[in-house]
Amino acid sequence: MANLENSAPSDSELAAKLLREAGALALSIRSEGLDALHAGRHIKSNAADFATAADLAAESHFFNALRAARPEDSILGEEGAGHVGTSDRTWVIDPVDGTYNFTSGSTYWCSALALVRSSSLATDERTPEGSTPDPLTRAEVLLGAVFQPEEDKLWMGGTGVPATLNGQPIRTLAPALVGSLSAGTYIHPGWLAQPRAAVPWQRAAELPATLRMMGSGSCDLARVAQGELGVWFQHSVPSWDWLPGKGIVEAAGGDTAVIHVNGLDWHVAGPARAVTELAAALRTAKLPA
Repeated sequence: MANLENSAPSDSELAAKLLREAGALALSIRSEGLDALHAGRHIKSNAADFATAADLAAESHFFNALRAARPEDSILGEEGAGHVGTSDRTWVIDPVDGTYNFTSGSTYWCSALALVRSSSLATDERTPEGSTPDPLTRAEVLLGAVFQPEEDKLWMGGTGVPATLNGQPIRTLAPALVGSLSAGTYIHPGWLAQPRAAVPWQRAAELPATLRMMGSGSCDLARVAQGELGVWFQHSVPSWDWLPGKGIVEAAGGDTAVIHVNGLDWHVAGPARAVTELAAALRTAKLPA
């Protein structure tokens, strides 16, 4: 008889374990104070987009554990960790999503993880404008997982994996018009001066009942899946900020879309009708060539 204690964990079990460990590691570094947190800090795209020692340590933990547990799989990390495996599966890591919140003492941050099927990528896909979008954002999400340590909330869901919060089923998202919903979103102030981003964002932002801008895409998307937040939209979302939540939203019966407008990819998630309405509004904001 097989020794169950030595059997390999499932993907869901592995993801849950690593997320809790990474979240605890990030919190322990933050508890040492700002000097420890900002050791090795580097700015990425702007003053609100940076990595700390906690981001780097948590990603290293994810990477080493995944290499040991799933040596055939590929790995892509936000902070640069990477491995090309021999299987058709890729683990996408976001060690700390909502880093600005994390360093400010807010609880609204998380560690997130997605497992995608690489063979589901449409490598020849083109937008109507002729550009090639990031194919990974359109991959099949086998498993999405988001863990918010300071609220002890773990969301999971994906292809064949039911949507759950702390192991309890999330009820299927009910159909809803966008005008009756709250919307989570984000746009960097610098983009507001650029019509190609500002015009579509405003068109979409005029539709919901109210707006929320809370600083962590994965936390937002997990809450869309459970119905706490109605719908979500943002442009130029990296795969590690999109895929974990995408898997959970779709497992909860919601819809997702990537809409290409004015050279930018807009990511939308929520109940199917609301996603359709937001996508239509974004498309009306196409600027003359």
